[in-house]
Amino acid sequence: MIIAIKLLHIAAIALWAGGLVSLPGLYVQRASVRDSEALYRLQMMVRFAYVALISPAAFVAIATGTILIFGQQTYAGWFSVKLFFVSVLVAFHVLTGLVIIRLFREGETYPMWQFLLTTGGTSAVILAILFVVLAKPTIDAGTALAVFEPGGLRRLVRAVSPWPIP
Repeated sequence: MIIAIKLLHIAAIALWAGGLVSLPGLYVQRASVRDSEALYRLQMMVRFAYVALISPAAFVAIATGTILIFGQQTYAGWFSVKLFFVSVLVAFHVLTGLVIIRLFREGETYPMWQFLLTTGGTSAVILAILFVVLAKPTIDAGTALAVFEPGGLRRLVRAVSPWPIP
């Protein structure tokens, strides 16, 4: 049963993450749409992707993740870091919904710098989640609180990084 929930969790995360990374590519197309029919098709495609595919995938990913937390009793330091990055991904998800609402108003566009920033930021958060989940670095409360001391961030990065940090 746990394996089926894990598979569903991974599939939902893949759909959620892939959708959040790909949506800005559709937003950029808003600038090149010339007639109202093409604009309507683009708007319906973006809204369908967000409402019918990406948002349900996010819900399933979070719900199955919550089930796995209690089923496997995951209470390690790395898991708290993962939850932090997941909350950042949720914030990107909410901001994506706000962009969709604003984007299809008269005269709105989605600039290339915003596309690059959003796609890069979302990809970085997804990669951070993957790194933390796969590496499972040992992080205790003392190490995490040490970030607030001078030089603490460097010590934390050295503790979790597989590469030597000067």
